[in-house]
Amino acid sequence: MNASTPAAPASRPVDPNWAIRAAHNKEYPRQVWWLIASFIALVSLLQFASWAIGKLSSWRSSPEKQRHDTEASGDPLARRFSWRRLPLALVNVYRVVAFRWTIQLGQTYTLNLAEVFVTFGYIVALFIWEFVNTTTTTGNKLDFNYWGGRAGAIGASQLPLVTALGTKKNPIAYITGISYDKLNYVHRMTARVVFVMLWVHGGSKDYSFLAPAYDEWFVRVGLTALIALTILFVVSLRPIRAQAYEVFYFTHFLMVFVFLLAAYYHTSHLLLESYVWPCFLIWGLDRALRLARLIYYNHLYFGFSKSSSRLDASVELLSPHFVRLHLQRPPHFRWTPGQTAFLMMPGVSGFPLEAHPFTIASVDARYQLPGLSAPDAEKARTTGAEGTDTAPYWKDLVFLVNVREGFTRRLAECARRSEKVKVLVDGPYGFSPNLDNDDTVILVAGGSGVSFTLSTFLGVLSHVQNGKSKCRKIIFIWSMREASHIEWISKALAEALELAPSNLEISIRLFVTSGNAPMLGRGRSWNEDDSMHSSEDTAIGKSQPSSLLNFSVVQVSQGRPDLPGLLQGEVEVNTGRLSVTVCGSQGVARACRTALRIPVSTVMKGGPSVVLHVESFGYA
Repeated sequence: MNASTPAAPASRPVDPNWAIRAAHNKEYPRQVWWLIASFIALVSLLQFASWAIGKLSSWRSSPEKQRHDTEASGDPLARRFSWRRLPLALVNVYRVVAFRWTIQLGQTYTLNLAEVFVTFGYIVALFIWEFVNTTTTTGNKLDFNYWGGRAGAIGASQLPLVTALGTKKNPIAYITGISYDKLNYVHRMTARVVFVMLWVHGGSKDYSFLAPAYDEWFVRVGLTALIALTILFVVSLRPIRAQAYEVFYFTHFLMVFVFLLAAYYHTSHLLLESYVWPCFLIWGLDRALRLARLIYYNHLYFGFSKSSSRLDASVELLSPHFVRLHLQRPPHFRWTPGQTAFLMMPGVSGFPLEAHPFTIASVDARYQLPGLSAPDAEKARTTGAEGTDTAPYWKDLVFLVNVREGFTRRLAECARRSEKVKVLVDGPYGFSPNLDNDDTVILVAGGSGVSFTLSTFLGVLSHVQNGKSKCRKIIFIWSMREASHIEWISKALAEALELAPSNLEISIRLFVTSGNAPMLGRGRSWNEDDSMHSSEDTAIGKSQPSSLLNFSVVQVSQGRPDLPGLLQGEVEVNTGRLSVTVCGSQGVARACRTALRIPVSTVMKGGPSVVLHVESFGYA
C-alpha cells in the first residue's frame, strides 16, 4: 500500500439498541391495531348473532304459543323449570353482568362492567406493549430510551381511532351497531389514555434531553402538541362540559386542530406521520358529509335566503326549565323513533356554526296512526290554537329542550319575547332500539327524557297496528316535577290512545314528584306562572287539562315511582321477551339496572328474557 494514500475514515459504529428500538416502535403499534381490529370484529359478530337470534325467535313464535304464554303468565306458579331454556338463561346472565352491574364514581357518574372491561383491557394492552422488551443489550432493564420513545409511537398510532370515535357519522358505529353517543364514552376514554401515553413520552424525553435540544424544531412542535392536548384534556372534564359547554365546544375544536397539526410535523421527523394524516381525512370527510346533509335537508342549494321562511321555528316556554321547539319537517328528512338531530340556530348561538344535539320527540309521517286527522294537525301547527299540545307529533319536528345556561338560556329568552328562530337541521343520528320482537315493552322516562320515550311509544303503536311488531303489552312510565308538565304531551297521548290497536294492552303511569297530583282530575285552576309563552302569540296555559285523564289506562300518582317494584312486578307476571327502555338521569337508569338483575332461575322457570336499553340524557 502506498504510504501517501490517506486512510479511509472509520465508519461510525451503529448502536444495536437504536436499531432494536426503531424496529419495536414500528412493529408494536401495528400489533396493537391488530388487537383492536379483532375486538371490533368480535363485537360486530356478537351484535349480528343477537340480531339473528331475535329474528329466529320471532319466526318460531306461533300464535298458539303466544296464547299459551299469555295464559301461563297470569299464574307465576304455572311456570316450570326447563333445561331447554339454558341458552336463553346464559344470554340473560351475560346481559346482567355486562350491562346492569355497575360501578358508581361520585354522585352522577356510573360505569357498567362492559365499559369497565373495555377501559381496563385497553389500558393494560397499551401498557403491555409499552413496557415489554425494554431491556438493553447490556442487560439494563426498563430502559427509558426504549419505553419513552415507544410511548409516543403507540400513542400516535391511536389517534385515528380516537378521531373516528369522535365523529357523528362513525364507521365503527355502523360496523358494531353501537350508536355514536354510546361510543362517545370510548372516544373520551381512549383520548385520555393517549394523553397519558404522550406525556410519558414527553416526560422521558425531557429527562434525557439537554438544553440545546429544545432549539430543534421538531422538539418545539412536540411541546406545542402536548400543551394543546393538555388544554383539551382540562376543558373536557365532566364538570366543565356540563357547566360551560360552549367553552368546551370551541376550545375542543381549536385545540384538536392545533394538536393534530403539531403532531403531524413532530411525527414526520421519525417517519410516523402515517398515523396522523388519516385523522385530517376522517375529520374532514365527516364534516363534508354533515355539510352536504345540511344543504340537502334544508334546501340551501341557492343560499340561505331562498328557503328563509321554511326555516322558521316556533318556540314555547313550557316552564322556566323547559322549552318546546317546533318546526316544519325539512324536505327529504326522515327519522325513526328515538333518534336525535343537531340543530344550528345562527340567531341564538354564540357562534354561527355551533350545533347542539336534541332528541326528536315526534315521529315521522310513516308512523301516523290510521284515523289521525292530518289537516287538523297542520292547522294546529300554523295557528297554534288548540291548547297546550297543538304541535303535531306525527308529521313535523318537535323538541323538548331542558333549559340550562348559554345556548338553551338564550333560546328560552326568545320564547319569552315570542320570537321565531331560524333553525338548520342536521341528522338524524343514533340508532333506534328494535322493539318489534318484544312481547312486553316498558318505557321509563324522567323529565325531558319523555322526548325519547314518547316517540318510541308512538312508533310501537304504529308497528303493532301495521303488523310489524308482536308486542302485546306496553307500559309508559313518566316521572315529572310538576303536574302541569302532563300538558306537554297530553293531546298526543290522548290521540294515540284513541287510535291504538284494540289487541294491545296499554298502561300509562304518570308520577308527579312535587305539587298536588290529584288536583289534576278535578280541573285545577292555572295561574300566571303556569301559563306558557309562545312565539305563535297565543295565550297558552289557560285551558283546563285535556281529556287524557279520562282514559282508564292513565294513572297519575304523587311522588317518585317505585321503579324496582314496578319492573320486578312485570317480570314476575310476564313471559316471552320483555324490554325496558329508559331515558332519564343517572339515578333513574341506576334504579332500572338494579331492578333488572334477575336471577338465572327466573328464566329457567319460564320467566321473560329481559333486554334493557338505556339512553341517559345530559352531558356525556
